[in-house]
Amino acid sequence: MIGIAALWIALLLVGGGFALDRVLKVAITRNFDAQLEYVLNAMISSAEIDPVGEVRSIRPLGDQRFLEPGSGLYYQVSGPGHLAYRSRSLWDRALEVQDNHRDTSFHIYDSDEFHDEPLRVMERDARLPGSPVVWRFQVAQDRGGLNEQIAILRRTLVRSFAILGLGLIVMSTLQAAFGLWPLRKVRREIAAVRAGRAARVDERLPIEIAPMVEELNELLAHNERQAEEARTHAGNLAHALKTPLTVIMNEATANSPDLGKTVIREATTMRRQVDHHLARARAVGRRSSAQSVAAVWPSLNSVERAVARLYPDVTIDVAGSRAARVHVERQDLDELLGNLIENAAKYGGGRVFVTVEAEANWVEVLVEDDGAGIPVTQRQAIFERGVRLDTGKPGTGLGLAIVRDVAEIYGGTVELEESEDLGGLLVRLRLPAAK
Repeated sequence: MIGIAALWIALLLVGGGFALDRVLKVAITRNFDAQLEYVLNAMISSAEIDPVGEVRSIRPLGDQRFLEPGSGLYYQVSGPGHLAYRSRSLWDRALEVQDNHRDTSFHIYDSDEFHDEPLRVMERDARLPGSPVVWRFQVAQDRGGLNEQIAILRRTLVRSFAILGLGLIVMSTLQAAFGLWPLRKVRREIAAVRAGRAARVDERLPIEIAPMVEELNELLAHNERQAEEARTHAGNLAHALKTPLTVIMNEATANSPDLGKTVIREATTMRRQVDHHLARARAVGRRSSAQSVAAVWPSLNSVERAVARLYPDVTIDVAGSRAARVHVERQDLDELLGNLIENAAKYGGGRVFVTVEAEANWVEVLVEDDGAGIPVTQRQAIFERGVRLDTGKPGTGLGLAIVRDVAEIYGGTVELEESEDLGGLLVRLRLPAAK
């Protein structure tokens, strides 16, 4: 930041100094030229032709330097075939006259014809009354004073802009250091959190970085929640597997004749638990991606085709919004809808009706069947792992439990109601909508 600021300040000051130098140089030079123009006009207005046809001045020019040899201010009037009329300050020198052009207006230029004295020359051609000759009037002045004024101006500009640039760079350095100083405290606070000396970053910081600190604390809290979920998940899985393993070990220690059946039964139980926890772990892992978006209708069609092959005698009707999208991974959405529609086909009477309703921030998927339904008193218990109301049909008893857990991980809900149209169970799955 400081380097970029210094570079930008330097570029601006150099550009501004160059432009200001040009403007002031032109202004000083114009003022210098205006004095020469004034003298040249005075020369022309006071010039006349004497009886022998030569140019003479009817009144002397006011500047005393015209009378002092080598004073640095000179004039000369010259014409073809005539002697040049020169100021005494020229002494034994003469100004060069270029005959290859005519100066009907004021012509000014720099000349080095006097090797030890650079000149600024202004000239103009004029025809005087009573003379057929076109006379050239010239005024010259030593431009050493002009150059010295320009040099002083440039030194002043360079020094002033250098001091200004240094001051601006120091100011930007102090501003950057002061503005970024709170980040040093944030760094120390983060180091303290990592070292275990603090749980959160101190929020008593300037308002400019307060949002960042709030987001950082939210991230820490989110990580803590995920770690707690992981610990809870591991504990639940360990507890779920502990009992079946204990039963198997007891049967094996006692040399039970039913050891094989016991192993198969308990292994089935453990497999159910592992499937459930794997599904939940996948959902937790994907939840961190805020860009997870899935279209509901393609997922419904895919699940409907799969369930129709398993239960060819069941009629599945799908209706509602075809453009609905949710913040859920497609694989998890397929698992949610697959469990609900498969349960409706398995335990219903042969008809399943699925409706998709899109709201501003939510998408609801209603799955209805024409089965016996679930009594109100048992609707909460059915969400527990391994609970099955109909033991006469194959299953693990984990379908609704998985649906509830995965839906809650994505911020959704699952509710059980009674279907008014089909008379069976209505499952209302509510998921956050995606734009």
